[in-house]
Amino acid sequence: MSWIEIILLAFGLCADTLAVTMAFGAAKGRISFKNHLRIDLSFGLIHVLFLGLGWMLGEAFLEVISAFDHWVAFGLLLLIGVKMIADSFKADAHEASVDLLKPAQLALAAVATSIDALAVGISLAIVQMPAQRILATIGILFAVTASVAAAGLAGGGAFKKVLGTKAGIFAGIILIAIGIKILLEHLVF
Repeated sequence: MSWIEIILLAFGLCADTLAVTMAFGAAKGRISFKNHLRIDLSFGLIHVLFLGLGWMLGEAFLEVISAFDHWVAFGLLLLIGVKMIADSFKADAHEASVDLLKPAQLALAAVATSIDALAVGISLAIVQMPAQRILATIGILFAVTASVAAAGLAGGGAFKKVLGTKAGIFAGIILIAIGIKILLEHLVF
């Protein structure tokens, strides 16, 4: 997996984070630096924890699924991508009144938007991404997710007007394309 694919994957994984933080930023308006930082870091940390956990699970079961691993990776990325695209068409899918200033609600929102990272982590183990590359991927995912959360909070209403449902559609297409590439690499080469 190239560095560009890893960066695109990171952006794809944090589309939900962007939607949640945009909605909250639009509803709350100005947020203190301390709360901004706490929210940004929470989303980034939970995303990388889930990606790392998924990768470790995938590594543990790699021998069992190695005969059909490319189909599993493709299937997971396809399902996540299709779900992201479908969710982007649901009216007010991310408009639920979640107060990210409350620790329990912040944790719940961060976990809910990170489930996809768990499945992608499994996929990265299936394509046998080495440990040093997964560490770099985790660093990139953290930086991208925390930055996207910060941008969502700061931009709030303006981002929402510009991107609307397009962020989820774009993210879903990226994940599906990466899944197709993985499948083709294993079937053709």
